[in-house]
Amino acid sequence: MSKSETTIAVLKFGGEVVADTARLVAVLREVSDLVASGWRFVLCHGGNPQANALTQSLGLRRTQVGGRRLTDAATLDVMKRVLAGECNVDVVAAAMGQGLSAVGVSGVSAGLVTARRRPPVVMAGCGPDPIDFGLVGDIEKIEHGLLETLLGAGYTPVVNTLGIDAAPGDDGVCPVYNINADTVASAIAAALGADHLFLMTGVPGVLRDKDDPSTRIPTLTATEARGAIADGVIVDGMIPKIEGALANLSRGVGAVHILGAEPGGLRREAAQAGSAGTALIHDD
Repeated sequence: MSKSETTIAVLKFGGEVVADTARLVAVLREVSDLVASGWRFVLCHGGNPQANALTQSLGLRRTQVGGRRLTDAATLDVMKRVLAGECNVDVVAAAMGQGLSAVGVSGVSAGLVTARRRPPVVMAGCGPDPIDFGLVGDIEKIEHGLLETLLGAGYTPVVNTLGIDAAPGDDGVCPVYNINADTVASAIAAALGADHLFLMTGVPGVLRDKDDPSTRIPTLTATEARGAIADGVIVDGMIPKIEGALANLSRGVGAVHILGAEPGGLRREAAQAGSAGTALIHDD
């Protein structure tokens, strides 16, 4: 598949979209329409609410530090069941229902998402001691050839966000890690040199007033985005998303779009950057 022949995009949405059948179908209908017009998509999904529900039903304890899940062996089993099972199957089934030739792919498959276990790190606002997140991985490599093969054959990969260590453990099995879905989607977009990375969130984009959706900023160049962080326009949890978007631009992604999952939003944003969300674009 030649990149010049088509528009390549990565779309990430969370488990809350997967759990809402009507919203999931609406999003995938828009993906199907775009694919019919020449786009090619890699879909990445999370599964946080599903994992929380299964953790509770199993009587397990959910531990988070700084808003991030600590992953022990029991929690990793939950994530495997949720990400590689329930959520991935549900997204593929909904995508098939909207006419997409969807293929469920684990980040573990063929070393698609190769990672190393994250070392203990000091977290801002979480005390002076390093925090061990357990069986959480930091991505080392994306085996993009697998995705390119699927895309070139007309398939839509649906990727769950587990990763695998390239080196087997003492038992001869390569360790599996839990990885943040935004991180995986971003790494895939960079590895593919994607034209667009769409990140669906609980807000309609970057807001000048975080409590007022009408203050959405349609587009930000890299320089403008850095200035908005410095000036306090971008605050709280949106800062790491913007910093991640800027990193993705520097790694060759054409544009990064932060948008909600409202009906028609993806189609509008794909047609005109900033029409439904906030588009982070290169300075030039």
